[in-house]
Amino acid sequence: MTTTQSWRKLLRPLKIGELEIGFPIVQAALSGYSDWPMRLLARRHGASYSLCEVMLDQFLVCLKDREKNRHFLFNSADEQPVAGQLMGAEPAQFALGARRLAEAGFAVIDINFGCPVKKVLGRCRGGFHLSQPKVALEIVERTREMVPSHIPVTVKMRRGIDDTAESRDHFFEILDGAFSAGISAVTVHGRTVKQRYNGPSNWQFLKEVKQHLGSRTMLGSGDLFSAADCLRMIQQTGVDGVTVARGAIGNPWIFQQCLTLASGEPLPQPPRTGQQRNVLEEHWRLAESLYGPLRTGPLLRKFGIKYSASHPDYLSIRGEFGKVRTSADWFGVLDRWYRDDIPGVFPPPEIHRVQGSTCNDQCG
Repeated sequence: MTTTQSWRKLLRPLKIGELEIGFPIVQAALSGYSDWPMRLLARRHGASYSLCEVMLDQFLVCLKDREKNRHFLFNSADEQPVAGQLMGAEPAQFALGARRLAEAGFAVIDINFGCPVKKVLGRCRGGFHLSQPKVALEIVERTREMVPSHIPVTVKMRRGIDDTAESRDHFFEILDGAFSAGISAVTVHGRTVKQRYNGPSNWQFLKEVKQHLGSRTMLGSGDLFSAADCLRMIQQTGVDGVTVARGAIGNPWIFQQCLTLASGEPLPQPPRTGQQRNVLEEHWRLAESLYGPLRTGPLLRKFGIKYSASHPDYLSIRGEFGKVRTSADWFGVLDRWYRDDIPGVFPPPEIHRVQGSTCNDQCG
């Protein structure tokens, strides 16, 4: 059992460039999920930093400043620091998209070289760049030149396209070249692009990369579905922090659980259904203030399904969340299933493993 003193040595405050982050367990970028309401709720439950869902450079360059589009770049002072994550194919356009994110107030620009979605790879974006170091590094260099010097630039990678020696060489060429070009940190997911979300994340590879990087800042990713997973990854690999992805969808409590475990206290009990209802109500209010009443219901269905995993009768509830269209529907589910304050449950790991990343229209 790791002692409180040991955790204090392992969990050093995270810093990205000159930006002080603090507690080193943060919320990852999640396509179709990590919008402002999700990020703000994670922040309120202990996440010291979060990343916006990935956006396409071409989309950002052409995005008009209209009310119906405000949610794409929306961020608020009470969630800072927050990063904008970017994906694209052409270096010059990528840099212009990065500038748009910086102008919108994102504190960090994160370059996505990790997305494994088929339509993204087919358009030479995301994880595809791990197969072409020259283009990848030109994107990094142009982005770093375009973004103001006080805004850190970071990179998200997988451990390679596949497990070939050539893929490994490309990984380290991009990794070292990106730091030479001025990035402040890297996040590495322990699966290959071809793996997508199948099979285990290779934490031993993360340990090897961190040893290679030395004092340079690295965050780890992959198979983080509980507070214990997050602390164990840091303990086993030596990374400077971790980004919680699928394990945080419908589960903002994971960050507070990490804080509690790190302080040497026992793992808290899962949130009671009364606590869950409070968060579900607040998530609706936040989303409605951003998207408006007509769009909120369809957008929140997928969140409700994930939230239901913390309820002891989640198999019955998730289908009801999937039918939500209006505020009355959402609060009707709460009135039927969250009326009584009873003990909750920890989401079973298979809830998160059955679905990988979704990719919205802006990242295709």
